[in-house]
Amino acid sequence: MSPPTASRPAGVNRVLVAHGTRKPGGVAMIAALADRVGALLGQPVHVAFVDVVGPGPAEVLRADPSPAVVVPAFVARGYHVRRDLPAQLLASGHPQITLTPALGPGAALVGLLAAQLRAAGCRRGDAVVLAVAGSADPLARADVTRLAERLAATAGFAVALGCVATGSPGVEQVVARARRRGAHRVIAVSGLLADGLFQDRLRGCGADVVTDPLGAQPMLARAVADQFLRASHAVAA
Repeated sequence: MSPPTASRPAGVNRVLVAHGTRKPGGVAMIAALADRVGALLGQPVHVAFVDVVGPGPAEVLRADPSPAVVVPAFVARGYHVRRDLPAQLLASGHPQITLTPALGPGAALVGLLAAQLRAAGCRRGDAVVLAVAGSADPLARADVTRLAERLAATAGFAVALGCVATGSPGVEQVVARARRRGAHRVIAVSGLLADGLFQDRLRGCGADVVTDPLGAQPMLARAVADQFLRASHAVAA
């Protein structure tokens, strides 16, 4: 992937914020994503986590008083994006922060998930499950429902939604239902950002194919870089 041709505003502190996991491989996956994004932008991208591990967003922002752009690496507008993250940004005392929307259910994320399905060799007779962490937040639920609908329209296959952690229906329940209905294979497309407890649960859901977390996909870096570019140019304007 080549860096964007648009001019890159200087003097902007770029922070990629993820949920957080105790699994070292998941932390490394987010760090690798930030490195890919930084290579596309030609500028460093810092990493922060809203839960489980550090550094937190406030800590990262306090280290640099430059105008900041924060991109939440989440597929939906759940409580972490709408409540926890804004509270931590406020606690930082930073004078100028631009917070972008979450990644989903945008076209770039839909395209990435569709590419995952193609790579899995999805064909007629297969059942597709979009696996997300899940949330009690109605806006987050609306986002992932829309994401599943847009994926179905793009890929040309029916897509069921399954929750790995919170909410219903649970992904194991959705997989079992697909088997009862005679699916040749069940493909669980991971809507999780990084390796960790939830991805481990997904691997044990009984699907024939489970795709890797989104953070392992180089295509995601392009979508995140675009988020930073749009917000950074607005800051510089």
